[in-house]
Amino acid sequence: MSQTMQAVIATSAGGSEVLELVARPMPSPRSGEVLLRVVAAGVNRPDIMQRLGVLLAPLGVSDILGLEVSGEIIAVGEGMEATLVGTSVMALVQAGGYATHVVARMDQCLPIPQGLNLQQAAVLPEGLFTIWHNLFDRGRLQSGEWALIQGGASGIGTLALQLALVWGAKVIVTAGIAEKCARLGEMGAHAINYHTDDLTAEVMRLTDGKGVNVVLDILGGAWVNKHLACMAPAGRHIGLSFMAGMMAPVDLGMVMRKGLWLSSSTLRPKSDAEKAGIAQDIRTHLLPLIGPGKACPIISKVFPLSKAAAAHDLLESGQNFGKIVLSMEDAAP
Repeated sequence: MSQTMQAVIATSAGGSEVLELVARPMPSPRSGEVLLRVVAAGVNRPDIMQRLGVLLAPLGVSDILGLEVSGEIIAVGEGMEATLVGTSVMALVQAGGYATHVVARMDQCLPIPQGLNLQQAAVLPEGLFTIWHNLFDRGRLQSGEWALIQGGASGIGTLALQLALVWGAKVIVTAGIAEKCARLGEMGAHAINYHTDDLTAEVMRLTDGKGVNVVLDILGGAWVNKHLACMAPAGRHIGLSFMAGMMAPVDLGMVMRKGLWLSSSTLRPKSDAEKAGIAQDIRTHLLPLIGPGKACPIISKVFPLSKAAAAHDLLESGQNFGKIVLSMEDAAP
């Protein structure tokens, strides 16, 4: 096995031009860890925020970008079964996904759903961990309830809406392009164009004046009060990001009258024990819902590792529908 690998890092804070393909020493798995030969990696908005210098990586983790991968286990750390070598998995990682090899904790690895290839599997972990923890655990979405998912055409959005529908919920999503709204409608969701439609009015119309039970919010800012206005009594508002601003004016009177619950979370700072617990819930509750004919990851475009900058450009443009993949096929073994 080569003692070096190829990886993509941000040489400084800035635009996609700061991404550089470099050679790095091969990592070694420690206790509870496995070494993966990466086949593909997902591209996520936190990668862009880290590249811009807006979101700093946790202390002590690799400067190599990338939070989710799929690949083959080629070595195991202390205490791990040697029979795991040769197994294909998908994994959530703290960092290092944009590389030909990465170390992952085995308790944050997941089996590949039947019928999916490794490129499809690579874009699942970040979404599954985020969606389970926020939409189903914290948000307590139940069959028959209404969910509003902002950014329905994103990787998280397209997966969340499918899982919510399979769960038995009714789903409203937003997008800013008519063609995206049409595709989302074909997937079974009610799509609202946030450029042309009044979000609150449309949500109340679609729900016959009852409002939505759960909101997955990626915008924050002034959008929070718009969400509160179209939520049902005892609704749950879960903040995932704040693309429209970190500071949000909140009508506390409306929160009190409706008995609303506002929460937020992010994955990366969570402890390994917390993530392992989420992974176990995913194995139990979500993996059986994934595969051909069920909820299936939607891939917008696949780029070679050497074109990571182009992958970031596409995600930042907002023109993608679904997830963006980096393939390691062009990289050195």
